[in-house]
Amino acid sequence: MATTHQLGPFRLDGQAKILFHGTEPLGLGQRAVTLLQVLVESAGAPVSKDALIEAGWAGLVVNEGNLTVQIAAVRRVLGQEPDGENWIETLPRRGYRYIGPVSPAEDQSSVAVAMREAAPAPPDRPSIAVLPFQYLDDDPEQQYFADGIVEEIITGLARIKGVLVIARNSSFIYRGKAVDVKQIGRKLGARYVLEGSVRRAGGRVRVAAQLIEAGTGTHLWAERYDREFEDIFKLQDEITLSVVGAIEPNLREAEIERVKRKRPDNLDAYDLVLRAMPHVYSGTPEEAVKGIPLLESALALQADYAGAHGLLAWCHEILFVRAGHSEDNRVAAIRHARAALAHGRDDATALGLGGFVVAMVEHDRATAFHAFEQALALSPSSALPLLLGAIALAYGGEAERAIDYCERALRISPAQDRANYYSYHALSIAFFLTERYEEAANAARRAIQSGPNVSVSHCFLVAPLVKLGRLEEGKAAASRVLALQPSFSSAAFCAALALPAALADPLQDAWREAGLPT
Repeated sequence: MATTHQLGPFRLDGQAKILFHGTEPLGLGQRAVTLLQVLVESAGAPVSKDALIEAGWAGLVVNEGNLTVQIAAVRRVLGQEPDGENWIETLPRRGYRYIGPVSPAEDQSSVAVAMREAAPAPPDRPSIAVLPFQYLDDDPEQQYFADGIVEEIITGLARIKGVLVIARNSSFIYRGKAVDVKQIGRKLGARYVLEGSVRRAGGRVRVAAQLIEAGTGTHLWAERYDREFEDIFKLQDEITLSVVGAIEPNLREAEIERVKRKRPDNLDAYDLVLRAMPHVYSGTPEEAVKGIPLLESALALQADYAGAHGLLAWCHEILFVRAGHSEDNRVAAIRHARAALAHGRDDATALGLGGFVVAMVEHDRATAFHAFEQALALSPSSALPLLLGAIALAYGGEAERAIDYCERALRISPAQDRANYYSYHALSIAFFLTERYEEAANAARRAIQSGPNVSVSHCFLVAPLVKLGRLEEGKAAASRVLALQPSFSSAAFCAALALPAALADPLQDAWREAGLPT
């Protein structure tokens, strides 16, 4: 089935999750595009509301009104054409049906071409996706514990140089969905899929896991474990080593030993960090505030816990950058970042987080770039050092290294998840630096698709549009910047991030021409 459809003058790129009018991408969110794609691919047949909600909000319980809002957004966009708003027909008490024009289309836009080139190719080494383990008890608040086990397994596998590991954010989009292992393997470029379940009762942990060859659906390995909670790290390593042994039995013993790494001594501190992770990874000030006390409590129990320091540094960086530039947050971010680097020499995630904060807040880019390289030497398939490293490298003027990091990150994180915002944002900066303005604009649009309310992404759409001579489009993007951030100042932006002149000067020239305040 074609992934690109021509809808009259519109072109729906189902892979990139973008709706175009002619060659111009439209500001329709990914969820709305997904719903339109489902309707179009049903070839005029009715689609139930339940099916649409499952497609747009997989695994979430949402009010039907959310669906109505998204369908209305699609109709408004299609309404640019005569009678376009009627291309989606409402079927009372049943659902919706697409009755507009549709035909397969081969999209040659640079965004779509780039997406096809970035699609996962069959890797030349073993590749694996670890799906979220199901938590079997009734308390949904304990799901964090099952996620923590998966996180540790992914971390261990990512340290093996002979194995490519799909990033957590890509594999976790399948949470709560009926699993078609063959389809997952194709979409993520994974030769193997690991799935399992977790139950925690009193002081014991019970885990069941199975490894499947995605192409054939063959079960290669399965095991059940019943252990004391105190043995949780040994259990995680045992599962990881069993998986490695099943998919690549000829790996050298020295490589397999890389799975075993320093873990926190205090299990209560570990549990607090697991609870904090969802708040930190959201990337929003509102959630970062919730993560801080959990991480501070973890450090009160174990002061040299590198992972807790790294996550706490990121929380304070989020608050500093996006919630008022408080000096207290700046100082705390740097202090915890430095602690993460000092205590995390064997922890790729702590090194990545520490390096990112040191680069973005303290502007010690030499230390940060060294930390990223350390992290990737420890863990070649670790997504976080690649994603955050790409941002820091791009802002530091290291365009080619940033592009390399982005390409590597997108290979291990192929799904359309929020974390890819970092890669596309870094690409928009790196392409701008190298005067590849069309590619810079397209990358900025992809970042905006992932985070439509992040003003800085709109900033990096303004600049390449101006350089391309598309001043009216640049001014429209600039108005969006000011709507999201009325206090924006180009000089303050460049000074706050200590941007090198090679980036700051052309940016400010373009922003000034588009009407953004200096």
